[in-house]
Amino acid sequence: MSKVAGRMSVQAAANFLQQPNGGAGLLIGGVPGVPPAKVVIIGGGVVGQHAAEMAIGLGGNVTILDRNNTVLDECEARWGAAVTTVYSTSSALEDLVTDADVVIGAVLVKGDTAPKLVTAEMVKAMRPGSVLVDVAIDQGGAFETSHATTHQDPVYMVDEVVHYAVANMPGAVPRTSTYALNNATLPFTLALADRGAKEAMLGDAHLKNGLNVTGGKVTEPSVADALGYDFTDPDAAIADLAS
Repeated sequence: MSKVAGRMSVQAAANFLQQPNGGAGLLIGGVPGVPPAKVVIIGGGVVGQHAAEMAIGLGGNVTILDRNNTVLDECEARWGAAVTTVYSTSSALEDLVTDADVVIGAVLVKGDTAPKLVTAEMVKAMRPGSVLVDVAIDQGGAFETSHATTHQDPVYMVDEVVHYAVANMPGAVPRTSTYALNNATLPFTLALADRGAKEAMLGDAHLKNGLNVTGGKVTEPSVADALGYDFTDPDAAIADLAS
């Protein structure tokens, strides 16, 4: 679903950059003699990289910010000169956001709310008609001016900047999302059906890593911390399950 949302973020930005939809009236890729839109992606994980794939494909001037040098290396190795990678600091973030035509919030803190990286002051300093797409809204949003919207009413304006903050973005493309989700989850579903929960998890570390709750015990540390429950080691919890 992060892949779907990342790709959709650029599709949404391109739509709402159009002047009839409240945007500045820009084409992301520009045309010969007219420069492309400046697309700033905050976070180079799954969402960020799939957003970059789409923005680069449309011919945008794409910059990715991240605090993980390995992620930045991966992005540069993947796209070369087609993307600019920047180590994310508060000053770099402010400079890039306030000069951007599109900003995509693609940050994730596992088991916690997203950090409010883009402040209201930064938004106020952006050019009128710029577009913010907050993919992190399901985790509270990466922009201080964000609040969740719906597919029926997807955008609102703050200081003449378009905000797109739809919760559950993949819900707008249910066929693509369903096929993608089925492809990812079917092997695990079959393993659970064929072997039972205990044996399936003991035989697949990736499936075990997805365990959050079993037998009334919380086995994911970030979930336990966020909700105020005691954490139980998943191996211990699985051992208590019936075969």
